[in-house]
Amino acid sequence: MYNSPIMFGSVGVPELIIIFTIALIIFGPRKLPELGKSLGRSLAEFKRASNELKSTLDEEIRSEERRSAERQEAPRVTAPADDLHVDEPLSTGTDHSIGSVPRQNGSA
Repeated sequence: MYNSPIMFGSVGVPELIIIFTIALIIFGPRKLPELGKSLGRSLAEFKRASNELKSTLDEEIRSEERRSAERQEAPRVTAPADDLHVDEPLSTGTDHSIGSVPRQNGSA
């Protein structure tokens, strides 16, 4: 007994011969080349569209990763050289009374 998890397996040479014969009987020898050309064009168009969609999705993923990486970077705070004092550390944007929780929306 043959148990296959796939309903339709690979199409072999005997199956292709049967399909070609049925197509020849239904459409005739004059229409068959036209059908083959249109099928080839359709498959090429489908492949082109799927490649275009894939490249668009890949680009969107890369740009979203770049945006995410930019958001993850801590903002760099620099003070002018005249205002630097050895006793005072640069502001890091955190409220030291709470710990290292960053300030949000200008809250003190």
